[in-house]
Amino acid sequence: MTPSRSRPPAEAQITPDDLEAKFRELQGEVEVVGEEAMNKLVVIGAVILVGVVLVAFALGRRRGNKKRTVVEIRRI
Repeated sequence: MTPSRSRPPAEAQITPDDLEAKFRELQGEVEVVGEEAMNKLVVIGAVILVGVVLVAFALGRRRGNKKRTVVEIRRI
């Protein structure tokens, strides 16, 4: 015996309005998650930038101390 394929009742049918409502709901969730991820990326980027600046400053100071010019002043 083969199962008969009947149409579901009208209440169970999916309408375009149902689809649109669900897509809008999903889009809202995606936007919230995207904003949270963007905020995290901004914070991580700022921390990395500050770290790079501090390392460059430290290396510059060290190099300046190693190759300091000595100026002698002699009176004639």
